Amino acid sequence: MTPSTSTRLLDLLSERNDQVRRLSEQSWNEQSDIHISNSEWYILATLHQSKTTIAEVTRSVHVSRQAIHKLIKNLESKALVLVTDHPHNRKDKCIELTALGYTCYEQNEALKAQLEQRIREGIGQDAFEQLKIILRMDWKL
Repeated sequence: MTPSTSTRLLDLLSERNDQVRRLSEQSWNEQSDIHISNSEWYILATLHQSKTTIAEVTRSVHVSRQAIHKLIKNLESKALVLVTDHPHNRKDKCIELTALGYTCYEQNEALKAQLEQRIREGIGQDAFEQLKIILRMDWKL
């Protein structure tokens, strides 16, 4: 990525987010034959916590209901998630990670840790810790 000439905070945040997401996706694609989009990673991260419903995934991922259903079908076709009937609600479905889905999630977490280490080395430990503190702060938005 070439350095931005923009000084606007939102532009800088967006550019860095795009750069980090591309690097993360590239790292994954270099070590796996299973392509997983950023939106699919969000769903896998939600499911890593526990088995849930498609409705809950839709609420937590902030993507349209139609898009969530398409993403879940894609993940199911890759054998990363298992979709089953909800035991108490005919209108909803349960979704959980398969063993392969869990393995992919864990491998990607290791790749993200390596990318974080590269960032830490690039900006220094103190700046890295300060950046994390700033990003966690309540920005009163």
